Amino acid sequence: MTRFSVLALVALVWVSWWAAMAEEIEYMKYKDPKQPVAVRVRDLLSRMTLEEKIGQMTQIDKSVANVLTLRTYSIGSVLSGGGSAPLPDASAEDWINMINEFQKGALSSRLGIPMIYGIDAVHGHNNVYNATIFPHNIGLGATRDPDLARRIGVATALEVRATGIPYVFAPCIAVCRDPRWGRCYESYSEDHKIVQEMTEIIPGLQGDIPANSRKGVPYVGGKTKVAACAKHFVGDGGTVKGINENNTLLDMHGLLSIHMPAYSDAIIKGVSTVMASYSSWNGEKMHANRELITGFLKDTLKFKGFVISDWEGIDRITSPPHSNYSYSVQAAVEAGIDMVMVPFNYSEFINDLTNLVKNNVIPIDRINDAVGRILLVKFTLGLFENPLADFSLVNELGSQAHRDLAREAVRKSLVLLKNGKNETTPLLPLYKKAHKILVAGSHANNLGYQCGGWTISWEGFSGNNSTRGTTILDAIKSTVDPSTETVYNENPDADFVKSNNFAYAVIVVGEHTYVETLGDSITLTMEDPGPTVISNVCQSVKCVVVIISGRPIVIEPYLSPVDALVAAWLPGTEGQGIADVLFGDYGFTGKLPMTWFRTVDQLPMNYGDPHYDPLFTLGFGLKTESVTELVARSTSAGCAGRPYALLGDEVLSSSLQLNKIGFLEDFVG
Repeated sequence: MTRFSVLALVALVWVSWWAAMAEEIEYMKYKDPKQPVAVRVRDLLSRMTLEEKIGQMTQIDKSVANVLTLRTYSIGSVLSGGGSAPLPDASAEDWINMINEFQKGALSSRLGIPMIYGIDAVHGHNNVYNATIFPHNIGLGATRDPDLARRIGVATALEVRATGIPYVFAPCIAVCRDPRWGRCYESYSEDHKIVQEMTEIIPGLQGDIPANSRKGVPYVGGKTKVAACAKHFVGDGGTVKGINENNTLLDMHGLLSIHMPAYSDAIIKGVSTVMASYSSWNGEKMHANRELITGFLKDTLKFKGFVISDWEGIDRITSPPHSNYSYSVQAAVEAGIDMVMVPFNYSEFINDLTNLVKNNVIPIDRINDAVGRILLVKFTLGLFENPLADFSLVNELGSQAHRDLAREAVRKSLVLLKNGKNETTPLLPLYKKAHKILVAGSHANNLGYQCGGWTISWEGFSGNNSTRGTTILDAIKSTVDPSTETVYNENPDADFVKSNNFAYAVIVVGEHTYVETLGDSITLTMEDPGPTVISNVCQSVKCVVVIISGRPIVIEPYLSPVDALVAAWLPGTEGQGIADVLFGDYGFTGKLPMTWFRTVDQLPMNYGDPHYDPLFTLGFGLKTESVTELVARSTSAGCAGRPYALLGDEVLSSSLQLNKIGFLEDFVG
């Protein structure tokens, strides 16, 4: 053979090899970001074994996750349950390193499908040390400010991405119809219209959907955004007596008119995932309700993202839970659950689902639909192009800009329920240059109490050491004049109050932290010694009572001696927002998102009910002006005693009020 022939043969072999390689590269369409997402999904599905598909449908907790498990089973998702962190006080870098290690396991599987890491970020990035903790949803509902919700979504997405996480189990768009429900603070309101307005948090989290986007198609706008999850589908806020995970008794018209509208809005805004509810509708478990999950959510509302179960949600299809697990797997998957939050016993779930498919109990088309939806979200997120997180956003965690935003949210969430005894001269805003003031109550100096459940740990915490923030006590101290003596006594007796010549007192009381079923309450009482503190203090000195709670609680028996009453909900880490409004740097603007009952015997009671006779109606909230506005108005009136301020239904004299609390002395000279 001549040299030319050898070279020609080598060239021919090389060309053939390159053509084969090029054909193979072209064939791997799912790896090509230039291909349409639908094409990538179909291509990848066509390459997957049944085992790989079922792996994608499996979500496991980080405590059982490791590189080998993710690679071997092609696990589709990992999550951090409430309080599940890499280590105590973990930094953003610690989170990224942990998640990237898991991701490397997923990427080393045969097809290299990245896993999606999820976490509860229900009022900010609440599991993470040093994150900004925003007011819980009930407080945001009091703001009536959808744009604020959007901006909180933007900030939350940045803090979540700062730790390498692309997926959040938020927002909760339940409509809480009974405050006895332990998750009521996760709801924006008893009014579905308010809940619908606050779904504006979704484009904050995910980004604005493109103008030409088809209805129901998930959208996530880049590496600073996260996939959101509307939960809990559907009717979780309407259970009998507010019992968590219980039964919602309602006809289809009631379900569609009260509990469903926010889901329609969320889907229009491109929400990526929907979480099924633990609760039942007319006796049928939602995790097994094919009529609503597949028939209504997917077929009628045209939702194209994936439906995820709640934590061990499919186990609870049977009573007792897990008593017939194979049946539960079948019922959930056939109903339309696409991804199953196992979270621990993944091998049993994988084995049972595999057997159900191989024995033709569950059709492969249902599996392909589920996996196709999961892959659609992953492609939309850009996980295939950017599966590993970097440290470029770590400074977003707990940034000052986000804390300022949370402080704004606190200010706007406060609802002024009373301001002055017997409709006389109001107590608020408080005078900053008082000689000596009292701060009292179990919640005044307790960051954990003011943040509530779902903060650092699942149940929340008590005290000031678990994360960074500003307590209400510290906020008051930093707001009053340096010459003012601030005395803190958590539980003062009556003699102490009488003997100290306080100008006024701020009492901060309410509920301790709770979550889910642990928060169900048939009494809705203030935690002791709150009532005693109110009695001991308010009988001797002018007092403002600030209620820290996740819902309306019994207050009428203690109301008479109170000069001013503020519903502050669960404000989060930025307690300075409360002082901002108490002392008049900003006015009160919040409105009740829930009806405030007189007695628990009235419950359930919602606006429009025939027996509606509340202590404070839905939407109630007295308004005040800031000190700056008061001074401007009084000086423009020449301090001649002319009416200047409408506070609720009261018209007050500028010279009387401003002289009484010293504002003329401070601002006019």
